[in-house]
Amino acid sequence: MDVCKVTALVPMKHHSERVPGKNFRLLAGKPLYRWILDTLLSSCYVSEVIINTDSHLLLENSFLNGHPKVILRKRKPEICGDRVSMNKVIADDLQAYPRDSYLMTHATNPFISLDTLNKAIRSYYSNLVKGLDSLFSVNIHQTRMYDQYLSPVNHSVGELLRTQDLPPLYEENSCLYLFSQDSFMSTQNRIGRKPGIYATPKMESLDIDNQDDWSHAEWAAAWGQMHSGEKVTVHHEVS
Repeated sequence: MDVCKVTALVPMKHHSERVPGKNFRLLAGKPLYRWILDTLLSSCYVSEVIINTDSHLLLENSFLNGHPKVILRKRKPEICGDRVSMNKVIADDLQAYPRDSYLMTHATNPFISLDTLNKAIRSYYSNLVKGLDSLFSVNIHQTRMYDQYLSPVNHSVGELLRTQDLPPLYEENSCLYLFSQDSFMSTQNRIGRKPGIYATPKMESLDIDNQDDWSHAEWAAAWGQMHSGEKVTVHHEVS
């Protein structure tokens, strides 16, 4: 199987509703956005990284402006704001930079490892051979789940199966999306008509959405530094 390179899309807003300034807060001594960016730039399968942003902090960043694999795009006013669909931002990037295949991720997924990233890309190309058109990352749950009416979803209350014997449920975790230009254009969505899934490791699947997530990320990063012998730095304030 030949694995071609992909163009990475990393949209980044300046404003954040629930965790103020989260994309630029220091996580274990490094701005949050640099965690996923450094991983992407380390991958042999990523040809370029497009950052679509309304942030002056990014647009004026000399490292990003001077990097040969980074394309900074100033977000158009009509697709700015907290309620704008991410699919509109993606569509704008695809129109400006048509490519065969794309990988989309977020600054809020700091712990995706290079190994997981590369395996997901290889899985995407394997899926194309099988006739699938896209891939998205998931968390797998084999626990007793209920809907909003407290009706069992994947089990029977009267039959107490072991959790490992329950049918798995898949949660879209927003860590990774892989798709082609054709797939996106046919659905106007990062998930195509015939998608595959890729289960990311639990320790890597954190998506920072609120303050509890941020606190979790701080301690996970500090734990990782402590066990790697690096200096532990935990920041609780917006930098």
